[in-house]
Amino acid sequence: MKGWLPLLAVAIVTTPGLLKAAPAELERARQLFSRSQYQAALTILAPFSSAADGPTQELLGKTYFMLGEYKKAAQAFEKATTISPSNSPYFHWLGKAQGRRAESSSPFTAPAYAAKARDAFEKAVELDGKNLEAINDLFSYYLEAPGFLGGGVDKAANLTNRIQAIDPVEYHYAMAQIADKRKDYQGAESHFRRALELAPRQVGRIIDLAKYLSAHGKENEGETLFLQAEKIAPNDPRVMFERAQYLIRAKKNLDVAKSLLERYLKSPLTSDHPPRAEAEKLLRQAGA
Repeated sequence: MKGWLPLLAVAIVTTPGLLKAAPAELERARQLFSRSQYQAALTILAPFSSAADGPTQELLGKTYFMLGEYKKAAQAFEKATTISPSNSPYFHWLGKAQGRRAESSSPFTAPAYAAKARDAFEKAVELDGKNLEAINDLFSYYLEAPGFLGGGVDKAANLTNRIQAIDPVEYHYAMAQIADKRKDYQGAESHFRRALELAPRQVGRIIDLAKYLSAHGKENEGETLFLQAEKIAPNDPRVMFERAQYLIRAKKNLDVAKSLLERYLKSPLTSDHPPRAEAEKLLRQAGA
């Protein structure tokens, strides 16, 4: 038995046959998770997959999510929401897991998972109207999903007042996406620029504008902005991924794109970053 994994010694029996991770083990798993050591965290948490304990199920779900096991992640978050039915972050994570299941499943099963993601996002926002991450994901769902799955630009637009009250920068980003969806490209660019004006040191805002300009005939300005983002945050995984993706789509500087993606795959990633599978797919497209 490994020195840091004395499971039997630290487990607490809560009901017959049902274990609950002891605080020390749960904290150890959290530390491993924070260092992107997901498999090691799972080794600690897996024996407690039936635990009637919200924090354990939440961390287990996040760990499965980062390992790309979205079905198991969804099952853990379903347990967490059953244990704590008024916890907005649990429902938000359940929506994220179901959304990834929709993205990675067949056309026959994807709609059901997408609907479950929408329901979970809506519940998360209903429980906490200031949960900006949940609002943003619900906004994205409404914006991208077809009407028969409960999507719609007008539904997304109805959320912008909530976003504005919490984060004016994020509001302009949301408005830019709505304008783009409505083919108001000048309006979209204006909102992207305004978001950057309000938060000039946020590399995400630089990248948002760079991507948009590059996709709408302003490649030189877009490339300048990508280089600006790299200068500010050279080790930011999103900067690496997004610039590599742009270069591959533009079919230029593929060696640079390969190098960026290789660095990305070695970086400590979070749930806010594109999955490793997407980076590996781009690497193949670049000829690696």
